[in-house]
Amino acid sequence: MDATSSQAATVVLATRNAGKIKELNALLAGLGVTVIGLADFPAIGEIAETGETFFENARIKALAVCQATGLISLADDSGLCVDALSGAPGVRSARYAGEDASDAANNAKLLAALQHVPEADRTCRFVSVVVAAAPDGRELTAEGTWEGRVATAPAGEGGFGYDPLFFDPTAGKTAAQLTAAEKNARSHRGKALAALLAQWGAWAR
Repeated sequence: MDATSSQAATVVLATRNAGKIKELNALLAGLGVTVIGLADFPAIGEIAETGETFFENARIKALAVCQATGLISLADDSGLCVDALSGAPGVRSARYAGEDASDAANNAKLLAALQHVPEADRTCRFVSVVVAAAPDGRELTAEGTWEGRVATAPAGEGGFGYDPLFFDPTAGKTAAQLTAAEKNARSHRGKALAALLAQWGAWAR
């Protein structure tokens, strides 16, 4: 068994976002690995997301954490793309209202930007790209999307980010009104991880 194989039982999630860690842990529960986050590696500072696409940012984070820890690292970059805003906030979703913006501030800015946009034109999608990086240089990538509309007012107490404004027409609820299991079954992140895990067994050898 080589070094990569012996370490394959531990995966580092390249994020400090508590909401993402909770979701990713639940989605990876059946993988048979130990999942840890960046809180276990305080020496790793903030990783600048300098990419122009979700893939570029996810890859930057996965490679940086893999290099720093010597373990398989998994990074997700995701965001909300609104058609009426030419795809914004997109890769700047977490920083839409400023570099240290709160979820509430980002949601407020989004509502203001769509104030005069009719319901039929408020189509949007959550996009998630996940990248896994191994110490021997191998990489694995997958993507998922979740179609919806931007609601005219927040609803629901669950989730994080834009979940209170993301309305799923099929479910008839916002993402924040879904249970964790319901959200994981239909979300962009859930789809991306399902696609990743379908390839995982052969990749994380």
